[in-house]
Amino acid sequence: MGWESRQRGGFYYTRSRKVNGRVVREYLGSGAPGQIAALEDEYERRRREEQAAYERELREELDALDASVEELSRASDLLVRTALIVSGYRQHNRGEWRLRRGPKEGG
Repeated sequence: MGWESRQRGGFYYTRSRKVNGRVVREYLGSGAPGQIAALEDEYERRRREEQAAYERELREELDALDASVEELSRASDLLVRTALIVSGYRQHNRGEWRLRRGPKEGG
């Protein structure tokens, strides 16, 4: 997209777009029609940049929240494991928690 200068035609504005996988240049005119098309394209470009910046900022905020939740989850897991161990439980094969049996009575 942009203004082009040709020897025979002066300055004119073109826009590139894809049609059926091929890049096609669209002639939009010189003078007022070209100026209008250039302003429309600039507005659309800025809108897309602002949207991308907003989404990037939102993603950073969500990542920070996710990190906080992950830290809280690890801390709560540690507290639960500690409480279970202190209460006499053991984890069987990295799965369920079972209460330890007392010593075997032999006789």
